Amino acid sequence: MAKLRVGVVSPEREIWSGEADMVIAKTVDGEIGIMPQHAPVLGVLVEGGVLRVKREGKGDLVAAVHGGFISVADDEVSVLAEVAELGSEVDVAAARDALERAQASIEADQEDADAAIEAKRAKARLRAAGEEV
Repeated sequence: MAKLRVGVVSPEREIWSGEADMVIAKTVDGEIGIMPQHAPVLGVLVEGGVLRVKREGKGDLVAAVHGGFISVADDEVSVLAEVAELGSEVDVAAARDALERAQASIEADQEDADAAIEAKRAKARLRAAGEEV
């Protein structure tokens, strides 16, 4: 069976690269699932999304992805994230603390855009780590 070549990078580092059977990402137009022989596409990733890379015989690779782009062409998937973190790297206690601080800021000021973004990021980090939000 054909495989996808996947690369996930952020400005700081290469997060992951390898072969996969399917990639699922959330874009501003909705969730997209990519399998081998997918039509070329370029999508804008949402703030606070979760990327899932499905690999046969191995567990899913899950990452919190905060903005950026996903590009698909010729069975190659490139995820160019503004910020990304593998679920296995997430400090769950720190993410929960960040979520609590952001929610407290939102309760104090419903229009606090920075707190809303921080809450989305913390929730994505927790989901990537396999935690309930």
